[in-house]
Amino acid sequence: MELTTVETAKKLKLLPEEFEKIKQILGRVPNFTELSIFSVMWSEHCSYKNSIVWLKTLPKDSPRILVKAGEENAGLVDIGGGLACSFKIESHNHPSALEPYQGAATGVGGINRDIFTMGARPIAILNSLRFGNPELAKTKWLIKGVVKGIGDYGNCFGIPTVGGEVYFDNSFNINPLVNAFSAGIVRADRIAKATSYGVGNKVFIVGSATGKDGIHGATFASEDITAESASKLPAVQVGDPFQEKLLLEATLEALETDAIIGIQDMGAAGIICSTSEMSAKGEHGMEIWLDKVPCRQENMQPFEILLSESQERMLLVVKQGREEEINRIFEKWDLNCSQIGVVTDSKRLRFYQNNALVADVPAQDLVLGGGAPVYHREYSEPAYFAAYQKFNISSLAEPKDLGTVARFLLKHPNIASRQWIYEQYDSMVGTVNCSTNAPSDAAVVNVRGTDKSIVITTDCNSRYVHANPEEGCAIAVAEAARNIVCSGGMPVAITNCLNFGNPYNKEVYWQFVGAIKGMKKACEKFGTPVTGGNVSFYNQSSDEGPVFPTPTIGMLGLMDNFDTHTTLNFKQAQDLIYLVGSSKNCVSSSEYLYSYCGVVESPSPAFNLDEEYQMQQSLSKAIAQKLIRSAHDVSDGGLFVALAESAMAANLGFDVHKNRTDIRSDAFLFGEAQSRVVVTVQPSQKAAFESFMAQEGQKIEFLGEVKTKTDFCFDGQVLCSLEASRELYYNALPNLLNA
Repeated sequence: MELTTVETAKKLKLLPEEFEKIKQILGRVPNFTELSIFSVMWSEHCSYKNSIVWLKTLPKDSPRILVKAGEENAGLVDIGGGLACSFKIESHNHPSALEPYQGAATGVGGINRDIFTMGARPIAILNSLRFGNPELAKTKWLIKGVVKGIGDYGNCFGIPTVGGEVYFDNSFNINPLVNAFSAGIVRADRIAKATSYGVGNKVFIVGSATGKDGIHGATFASEDITAESASKLPAVQVGDPFQEKLLLEATLEALETDAIIGIQDMGAAGIICSTSEMSAKGEHGMEIWLDKVPCRQENMQPFEILLSESQERMLLVVKQGREEEINRIFEKWDLNCSQIGVVTDSKRLRFYQNNALVADVPAQDLVLGGGAPVYHREYSEPAYFAAYQKFNISSLAEPKDLGTVARFLLKHPNIASRQWIYEQYDSMVGTVNCSTNAPSDAAVVNVRGTDKSIVITTDCNSRYVHANPEEGCAIAVAEAARNIVCSGGMPVAITNCLNFGNPYNKEVYWQFVGAIKGMKKACEKFGTPVTGGNVSFYNQSSDEGPVFPTPTIGMLGLMDNFDTHTTLNFKQAQDLIYLVGSSKNCVSSSEYLYSYCGVVESPSPAFNLDEEYQMQQSLSKAIAQKLIRSAHDVSDGGLFVALAESAMAANLGFDVHKNRTDIRSDAFLFGEAQSRVVVTVQPSQKAAFESFMAQEGQKIEFLGEVKTKTDFCFDGQVLCSLEASRELYYNALPNLLNA
């Protein structure tokens, strides 16, 4: 076998000191296949070597948590009635930057496999997307490819896409972010495990044949995007949603038997990842015969078979004597089902091809928590942070025409309707999405056979996090919780997708550390532990540097019955409009300040975690007591956009007033200070609502009334008509992307 050198290791993105550690582990110089194994398993994508020390500080416990973060393929939460919800979010950024259709499609496929390898049937998909300047031809190509990839895969697979978010900023011109979220339901007594034990039990590969697509995909995801990245297109996987649908049904049927010891999706790093992680967890070993792996190409090399990330594949460990039972199930679904190995007590992975031993490595030394390296990276505050704090609203001239600002924001691509996108997704296939025709701040999906619904959302404002990573990430958690509460649900737990630049950049790592600190304090406050997720570093290009830090929060909430479901649309004229929370004289990091005024340097918007928690608790109680008719959180675009969206969804108008002289009109209407929600109240409930909020000690502001006259009025001035608003809001994105 060909021995390797430190130069070989560098080409595989391993550090010289890591090469020395590998030699110590093996007691010899690794061959190329073995070094390739370590290169993917010790990549940031698989080992979290630069992030695990901080991830361990996040809260992970609650009475509802059934699986600790990192223990299984996805998080698992008890939702009562003998049922559990499995959910997770992951990135597919680098593949989508090169081949947006397949990159996004396989991201959807991969996250759904993580869910059904838990034994759960996926019932809903979300996504969180970031793109560059939408006027650029490349951005248009990327977004069209990504959206079509998500839509085609989810629609064909038969799982509804029920929501998500899309933002544009120049920092994402080269490196877009494509984060996919999935949630599924499983009986709490039928949970599948990603483990391997029992000497003599058989190892099977099921699903699609193995090809050369995706080889070194995990390594590719652990390096910067450069001019040479296009040459790594084979590192992008190719998906087949129809094959995945067959694999879903066959897998769930097989798991209904008690013949399976363990199961794991072959995602990043393929066979080597599944065999090593399952063996390490079960404290056993495996002998694997690579020539028995069904392959799409002839004469594939051992490292190619081991590292391939071909989609729609699973690794199963089957009890001795039950092999034919499993074979029959997968044969019925017309899928490959091949025994490729056996469980041993060696704690080593021995791979053979044509009876020749091609690799012999200890399973435990490959994985997170075992021998994989763990680094404590240095970090330092970037100079821009202090500069951002110097912004003072008094230096900003107030706009002469508030209507011009209002119309600008309604058609801005970060605020305008995403209808062009979500109409390409099937939001009703395979299940009942209760919120499709009645818009709410979070997606509400019924759990069949029960009165329960899961309430799910993805949230993060990258600009806030860039301005202040700790506060910005805490805001992302708070907004996710706020969206769930506004929809009538109760926040339960989160999964995260942490998108940052190169961790060896001290300023990037400072952003990462700050975000983790903010996530920790917010999750502790809301009682929403972290069930797992994904770290995606190296989101930067040699030309434009790192993207805005984007710790996307995927939050799960519960709604015990549909009585509390609350929507954002106004209900009827003469209803009273209130702001739950308090207006602030703040425009920091708002779309108004950043895009309309062109002021890039400002701190994150006003935010107080205790104030946010109190507001959400009061709002949740008011919803339970049926004191309000609609609820919509104030976020991007500020109060005016929240009011306009509620009005447009109901084909009504509004007439509101600013009753405070200490707040500028632009801050009142367009500022994005947190901890605020627009609600409507029936006139007959006015006294009860105001009394309840007073008892709660919750600040509220009376704003005005819903009107049949279809104008959006502020202090007697018409800011925009309903008709003009709808034209701007609903046509902005398709006009921009099709120009």
